[in-house]
Amino acid sequence: MLKNKPLITKHRLTNLLSSSPLGLFGLIFFGLISMIAILSPWIVPHDPFVIDATQRLIPPTWADEGTSTYLLGTDHLGRDIFSRLLYGSRVSLMVGIFAVLIAGSIGLLLGLISGYFGGSWIDQLIMRVVDALLALPTLLLILVVVIVMEPGLYTLILVIGLTSWVQYTRIVRGEVLSVKERDFVKSAKTLGASNSYIIKKHILPNVLSSFTVVATIGIATAIMTESSLSFLGLGVQPPDITWGGMLNDGRDYIATSWWVSTFPGIAITITVLSITFLGDWLRDLLDPKLKRGGDADES
Repeated sequence: MLKNKPLITKHRLTNLLSSSPLGLFGLIFFGLISMIAILSPWIVPHDPFVIDATQRLIPPTWADEGTSTYLLGTDHLGRDIFSRLLYGSRVSLMVGIFAVLIAGSIGLLLGLISGYFGGSWIDQLIMRVVDALLALPTLLLILVVVIVMEPGLYTLILVIGLTSWVQYTRIVRGEVLSVKERDFVKSAKTLGASNSYIIKKHILPNVLSSFTVVATIGIATAIMTESSLSFLGLGVQPPDITWGGMLNDGRDYIATSWWVSTFPGIAITITVLSITFLGDWLRDLLDPKLKRGGDADES
């Protein structure tokens, strides 16, 4: 039977990897940056927090005999930029992943409830709240909340997570409205299955593919939001290291010491692009229509 076929076949996975170089790049680079974030305390060549006024604003250099190596140069306080980039990846990924976990959990739950009981007062209430929040610029809303509360890592994660769930709710609700009209859901209702059982066993597995793609893109959005707020001085506060904070540190020296801001900017750009490419690849991998086409090729 069709529903017993695996969602992702080995043949389809291999074909998509070989035919999507951008998706492969996104997968490899995201895996690499995740490993760097985990291992950064042990692989940084210099202590990223140590201030050395005698080494300030040194341009990118390779090691000369008897001197220190600063692969990407140093900042205005003599701190090694390469080490700070590696260490700063921890905060960026932490904010991206945990903010999406919070937003995704709320959005998935409310989307399932709203879609399954579509047209009821519960659906109307949830969607009116969603519409009201969508009418507000997300970044402006986050700025207001962060200014009122004390800026910090955990505050930023909570604020981004609690202001981003509406996107997930709308997408999951739309998927649920479609899935609940299928024959296997109607059959489960006819057989007397409870609403919670139908949602858990029949509807949730069929909306997870779209949810996974949106959540992947959400990580990139959260990283960009964190970098923007840290650049403005309203995000994660020193001495914690963030790529947005490194951009802020170097903006006064961009004309004379370009490397201070350039390398954090490149790190943000490549990371966000890789996650975006990974999300596009996951969409192709998990899309049901594309899956049926791939299955047809195998038969």
